[in-house]
Amino acid sequence: MASPGQQEVQLSSLTPPQLKMLHDQLDQEIEVLTSSMQSLKGAQNQFNESKQSLKTICPKNVGKDILVPLTGSLYVPGQLADADSVLVDIGTGYYAEKTLTDADEFFKRKIDYLKQQMDKLQPAVQQKFQSRQVVYEMLQAKVMAHAKQQSKK
Repeated sequence: MASPGQQEVQLSSLTPPQLKMLHDQLDQEIEVLTSSMQSLKGAQNQFNESKQSLKTICPKNVGKDILVPLTGSLYVPGQLADADSVLVDIGTGYYAEKTLTDADEFFKRKIDYLKQQMDKLQPAVQQKFQSRQVVYEMLQAKVMAHAKQQSKK
């Protein structure tokens, strides 16, 4: 069934070049969707790592040497000065000071939100894969029929 604003096309009425174009278009859409899914999963993993790192911040570690991340690949030596609050990157270069409990809840909300977004995206990815398979099978059938027709001549 077509979405509102889209027309439903019978695949059997399409020519092999049209089917190939449709197959290629579905490939591109699948690539975009899977890339989006990977980005969401990557962000979710980062929030999970941040949430897990909160467990190491406790009064017994105050004053101990740590590596402080400045970028994704650059760390500088430092010492844990406070075990009661942390700075949390809340997006677009802004940081907020939060208690450990608030930071943990913030990361949990972000992780849950990303999971919801991935759950919404998954059916679309599956539908595109199924559509691509149907188009591929129709293309194969048309190519075989054309080859069979050519061999009879």
